[in-house]
Amino acid sequence: MTGLLLAAGGGRRMGNRPKALLPYRGRPMVEHALAVLRAGGCARVRVVLGAEAARVLATAELGDADVVLNPDWETGMGSSLRAGLTGLTAGAALIGLVDTPGVTAAAVARVLASGAGLAAASYDGERGHPVLIAARYFEEARRGAVGDAGARTLLRAHAGELRLVECADVASPEDVDTPEQLARLQGLE
Repeated sequence: MTGLLLAAGGGRRMGNRPKALLPYRGRPMVEHALAVLRAGGCARVRVVLGAEAARVLATAELGDADVVLNPDWETGMGSSLRAGLTGLTAGAALIGLVDTPGVTAAAVARVLASGAGLAAASYDGERGHPVLIAARYFEEARRGAVGDAGARTLLRAHAGELRLVECADVASPEDVDTPEQLARLQGLE
């Protein structure tokens, strides 16, 4: 299974601090997200970088992750999903976001174990991340990924096929978008 970590954002609401480099448990947040995908069962991980990619590569330990650079990162998450899925030959991709540090390896493992072609973690019944997309949906996902929509268009079009996997007991869906959220997160460590 391939994990696809979207980590290209520039962090506009974070004072233009790339989310991949935000501190979490003493290291850049991208390292934490990468470790979660691996521990959850992703044998390979592809990381999509954009904002300050050279600095991320120089600072973070990405190991053997396949790194894809998204030159269009400023247009939103959709461009990162398109970049990450381009040329991907895996049977499926588990999409994770760098700014959701409350997503755990247990949540990743549950979504992977769903056996579905389309699956998403849910938190008290609300769809969240990670999201699993089988290869047969890659092209459709790429076409629908515009702006900050990511896989939303694909998941709506195939709502009847989407399996929600409840993960609220093992993970948290909140993302880190503002300095206040980051401070709160760091205060919990």
